[in-house]
Parts: sequence; C-alpha cells; structure tokens
Amino acid sequence: MTLVVDIHALQTVPPSLINRDDTGAPKSAIFGGVPRQRVSSQSWKRAIRRHFEECVGDSTVGLRSRELPELIAKKAAELAPDATIDQAIDGVRKLFKATGKEGIKLVDPDKPKKAKKGEEAPVDEHPKFPTTAALLFLSPHQISRAAEAIANKLQGGEDLKFAKAEAVDLLDTHHSIDMSLFGRMLADAPSYNIDAAVQVAHALSVHESQPEFDYFTAVDDVVEDAEETGAGMIGTTQMMSSTLYRFATVNVDALAQNLDDREIAREATAMFLTAFIESMPTGKQNSFANNTLPELVYVAVRDTRSVSLVNAFEEPVTSESGSRRKAAAEALANEERDIEQAYGMKPLAAYVLGVKGLGNAFEGLAENVNKQELLDRLGKLLAEEEAN
Repeated sequence: MTLVVDIHALQTVPPSLINRDDTGAPKSAIFGGVPRQRVSSQSWKRAIRRHFEECVGDSTVGLRSRELPELIAKKAAELAPDATIDQAIDGVRKLFKATGKEGIKLVDPDKPKKAKKGEEAPVDEHPKFPTTAALLFLSPHQISRAAEAIANKLQGGEDLKFAKAEAVDLLDTHHSIDMSLFGRMLADAPSYNIDAAVQVAHALSVHESQPEFDYFTAVDDVVEDAEETGAGMIGTTQMMSSTLYRFATVNVDALAQNLDDREIAREATAMFLTAFIESMPTGKQNSFANNTLPELVYVAVRDTRSVSLVNAFEEPVTSESGSRRKAAAEALANEERDIEQAYGMKPLAAYVLGVKGLGNAFEGLAENVNKQELLDRLGKLLAEEEAN
C-alpha cells in the first residue's frame, strides 16, 4: 500500500502576468479544444521552494548551482585555518573524483590569458575554483559535511584521498526537504539521482481565456515640470485573468524513503501543503499585485494511486448561471463523485476548505475544515496509517 496525498485547488487571479513565455506573453495551452491560461509547474515549484526558505528556514532548502565546489572549498578553508585555499580546492577535487567515472564531474577554471609580446603577464591573486559540469543540487547539511570532511583531513595531516563510499555518504545522504520533495537529476551521474516524491501539474484556467494588452506610458518628471507634453516612454505588456485549477500529489512513502525518517516526512507533507496553498509565482507582481489565495482546496488521502480531477474542466466552465467560482467548485465535486462511483476509488479520507460556502459542493465527499484543522487531521491520519 502506497499512501498519496492529492491536493486540488481553485484559485482566481486578477489581470496578471505571473508566468510568461519567451515572447513575454502569458503562458497558455489548448485543453478541451479552447485556449487556456497556463502557469507552469516549474514556476510554481520555484515559488514553493521560496516559501520554504522564507517561512520555514534555510535548512529545509538546498542550493542548486555550478559554483558549489567554491562554497565547499571556502568553508573547508575556514574550518582549517592552517591550510591554504589551494589545499582546500585540492580536497574538493579529490572528493568529487571519488564519485567515480560516472560520478559528478568538475570543470577546471579558464586559464589566464597569455601576455602579449613585450608585456608582463597579469598577476591574478584570486584563486580559481572549479565548477561542476552541470547544475548540482546539494543540501546545506551535505555542503557542511563535505567541508568538514576536507578540513578534518587537512588539519590531521591525512591523505586527501576519499573512498567512493565516503563520497557517497557525504554527497548522497541527508537530503534537504525540497530535494526530497522535488528530486535531483544528474544526467552524467545517475547513481546520484533522487526520485521526486511530489508531482506538480501545470495550472490551467477552468474556462477559455485569452491574453489582453495593457498600454502604458511613463512620464518624464523634468519635462513635465517644464510644462511640456508627451510621454517619456510608451509600451505594452500582456496580461490574463482566470480561475485556475491547480493539482499536486505527494507520495508519502517515497518522501519518507528520501528523508530516511517517517516523522519528518509527515512534517514535510504538511509544509508542502501549506506552501502549495500560500505560495505565488512573483512574475510582474509589482505591476499587478495579484496576491490571491485559493478559494477552494480539496485534499484526498489515497492508498491506491493519485487521481487528477482536471477533466472536470475539459468542457470550459461558464458563468452564465452566476458565479464562475461556484460553477467550478461544483464541477470539481461532480468529477470526484463520478470517479468514486465508476472506479470505486474512494479516498481513505478527504477534506475541503473554501470561502463563500464553496466547500458545500463537496458535502458527502469531504469533511469541511479550515486550514489548521486540515493540517492537524492530515498529520493524525498519516501517523495512524503508518502505525497500522
């Protein structure tokens, strides 16, 4: 039995540009034969990671960069003050080399340019650090442990060589929560991959949606003070407004395996749920202040498989009969009822929270709760299921 937590949300955003494509237009997709606003899963996952960092703490969030060897070397040099930075860099090289032929590759820094004839070669007093061949995702704990291991060898006068098992222990254990949730992929070092415990869908508008253009001008204050007319700059930006269907699923068992701790996995599930509800991509936020919250969140805990309810909106929702948000909530609830009747896939437990009575559409399907009650009941249920 695999425990999964499916999270469904309806969230209305005003005119905004929270996620744009390479032309600057709002991202979109065709679904049900009509164009819809789309917010990519990558965009919202980034917002969730930022929420973790700001509201939970830096220790929960890993660093993704090609510059991590420099960070490890500098930390090692701080911990071993009698060693030089070059020795610390050498320790980093030895550590990554120990990951093996199919391990994490380093790239040497560019060599300094040769001096022209008759000129002295420039002296660069700053050390040159290697980088990883591709973006590397490490937790703060992994970075600290790697630096400590190098520093201990430097201080103890030990051989800087690392065994492969030691490199694996330093770089492939003690994952951060966001790494355990979203995974880590290294094409050239697949043994260091982490399978994601969370899947996040692209958010789609529940109705047909088309971009609009905002024409704007900027006034030149000095010219205005001289009582001259005309704008200092003119331009346009695209925007969209829609009610989005958002979906994500957490594989609680896979998360516990990644974190090597079932209790922390339960806490991480609650953190993810909170971040999913409260986060917002920051694209053009200063221009549009599109700081809304979901008007409805439906959470289903299943021991079968994850089930998206996106097909509730294959036929676009209209507002001819009144509130589009109410019509969307009813469509979502009806899709859950149809799936339960057709497939018998009734959740172990289900909860719904909503504003303006939108949760009433789930009567008989889910327990109506507020956010804190949702977190409390979910945590208790997961603990009980794991104890059985």
